[in-house]
Amino acid sequence: MFRFESLDIWKLATQYAKSCYTIAGTFPNHEKFSLADQLRRAAISISNNIAEGSVDSPAVFKKYLSIAIGSTLETVNILNFSCEIGYISLEEKQEMYRKAEELIPKIRAFSRMLHAKP
Repeated sequence: MFRFESLDIWKLATQYAKSCYTIAGTFPNHEKFSLADQLRRAAISISNNIAEGSVDSPAVFKKYLSIAIGSTLETVNILNFSCEIGYISLEEKQEMYRKAEELIPKIRAFSRMLHAKP
């Protein structure tokens, strides 16, 4: 098992990405290679950055965690826009916001914990 696979934030990020993939699959066909693809890429980038950063020093890992947070916020923006143009319902958007609002603080807390270690 790789180090990142035991991290709760990685597991949560992977679940979040799965939800984003499911939503992206409901977008119209003409969005397959644009907005849907952008949502998928941003979503998988969250867990990718957690995994990639886990092999480095705490200082470098923190940078990757910051990028993971940025990718999460990118998905939030895409989901907001998708709701605005009618691709997803307000309820779907709110559920994904709730998941993002759970994920981001956990990544931040983990990052602070890295900083606290000698």
